[in-house]
Amino acid sequence: MKINITKLIISILICQLAGIIGSIFTAPSVATWYQTLNKPSFTPPNWLFAPVWTILFLLMGISLYLVWQKGFANKENKKALFLFILQLVFNILWSFAFFGSQSPLYGLVVIIILWIFILATVLQFLKISKLAGRLLIPYILWVSFAVLLNFSIWQLNM
Repeated sequence: MKINITKLIISILICQLAGIIGSIFTAPSVATWYQTLNKPSFTPPNWLFAPVWTILFLLMGISLYLVWQKGFANKENKKALFLFILQLVFNILWSFAFFGSQSPLYGLVVIIILWIFILATVLQFLKISKLAGRLLIPYILWVSFAVLLNFSIWQLNM
């Protein structure tokens, strides 16, 4: 398979851009509001989030590229790309809901919807490219952990 470097770079940049947009809502609250919250003992250190998300967005970009390479003619491909964009939007919305709105409850609602869309995307991507679907597994695992973390923060701060 010939690699279309332009499509690969665009795919990665789309995903990294989602991370950058999300960080606009996240960054101002991390050193202020987030520090005041009660958090569970399994909360990772703040410095860990940026590198993990950077890697996850890179894997998501490669995954997007693999499906995009298959084209838009097929109904399954269109559905897969639509689901991918939808989950990417909810990824950004979570940052807005949790950090931007400073609401663990709103964040919890959004992250549950996000998780459902990620699962749907993984399942759809697997139909088109096994590798594309598998590249999203670390993402859904991290978001699964984030659901637990978000839920725990909400519970501890009610």
